[in-house]
Amino acid sequence: MYISTLKLEHFRNYDGLELSFSRGTNLFYGDNAQGKTNILEAIYFCGTTRSHRTSRDRELIRFDADEAHLRMEMMKKDIDYRIDMHLKKARAKGIAINGIAIRKAQELIGLGHFVFFSPEDLGIIKNGPSERRRFLDMELCQLDQIYVSSLADYNKVLLQRNKLLKDLTFRPQDIDTLDIWDEQLVRYGSSLIRSREKFVEKLSEIILPIHEKLSGGREKICVGYEKNVSAEEFAQTLAAARDKDLYLKSTETGPHRDDLSFTVNGIDIRHFGSQGQQRSAALSLKLAEIELVKEATGDIPVLLLDDVLSELDTNRQHYLLDSIGEIQTFITCTGLEEYENSPVQIDRIFHVDNGSVVTSE
Repeated sequence: MYISTLKLEHFRNYDGLELSFSRGTNLFYGDNAQGKTNILEAIYFCGTTRSHRTSRDRELIRFDADEAHLRMEMMKKDIDYRIDMHLKKARAKGIAINGIAIRKAQELIGLGHFVFFSPEDLGIIKNGPSERRRFLDMELCQLDQIYVSSLADYNKVLLQRNKLLKDLTFRPQDIDTLDIWDEQLVRYGSSLIRSREKFVEKLSEIILPIHEKLSGGREKICVGYEKNVSAEEFAQTLAAARDKDLYLKSTETGPHRDDLSFTVNGIDIRHFGSQGQQRSAALSLKLAEIELVKEATGDIPVLLLDDVLSELDTNRQHYLLDSIGEIQTFITCTGLEEYENSPVQIDRIFHVDNGSVVTSE
C-alpha cells in the first residue's frame, strides 16, 4: 500500500495544505516547531483514527478554528481509497471511506497499516508499563478488529466499575451491581489477554533475528508478556480482590495492569540495561512491527520516522535505513545534511517553514 495525497484544513498549525507523495521515500526538513511532525501525525490519524500524541481529538484542531478536515488518498492492492475525517471541538469525529460515512471508527481498522517511530519510542523500554501497554494496543488495533472492539468495551466497563467503587461510599446498597460489571470486565478482558498472548509470542519470535543482526550476534533478546492475571483465573482473582478494590476504590486486577518484559542475554534491560541496549531494543521492536504486519496481513505498511535518526548512532542509523527497502517512508529531520551520505534514495523533498510546505523533486 502507499499514500498518494494528503489534504488538511485547520489541522494543528495548518490553515490549508495539499501534498502529493512519492511511493518511495518522502523527506520533510526544517527547523523545530514548524509543523513537520503534524504532517506525519495527520497521516497516522487518517489511517488509524488515533493520534500518537494525544487522545483528545479537539487538540488536533487549529487553535483559532472550531473544526478541521483531513483527506488522505491511498492505494492498496490496486484499489483506490479516499479517507475523509471531520473533527469538531464539541462532537465525535466523522469518518467517510470513498464518500460513504462509517458508523464506527473500527470499520477503518485494517484498511491501511502504519509503523510510527519517534524519539519518544526510544524510551519505551525504560519508561513505565503504560507506554508498553500503549504499544501493544496500538499495534493490535491495526491488526485485529475484534481487539479494537474488546478494548473499547473493556475500557468503558473499567471506567464504570471504578466509578461505582467510589459511589458505594455514599450508596452501599448498590454493591450487588458490582457482579454485573465484574462479569463484563472478565468477558472483554479475557479476550484482550488471549490476543496479547498470541501477539507477544509472535513478536518475540520475529524480533530475535533482527536484534541478533543489529548487535552483531552478541545479544539475544526475548520479549515476555507479564500478565497481571491469566484469562482462566481472571474471574476468581477479581472476586478475591473485591475487598481490596472497595478499600482502594479502584480496580487492581486486569489487563490494564499488564506489562512487557525485555531481556537481553538473560538481563532485564528495563532496569539494568545500558542506554545503548535500550535503544537497540526499541529499534528492533519497530523493525519487528514491520515484519509482523507483513506476515499477519500480507500488506506492506507505511513507515513514519519522526526525527529519529538524530537520536541514533551511525551504526543504528545505517541499519534502520538499510531496512527500509520497498516500504513507502516519510521522514522528518532538521537538515538535509543528515542524508548526504545516506544509503537511502530520497525521492521527494519537502521544506517546512511555519506551516508552509514547499516541494522539490
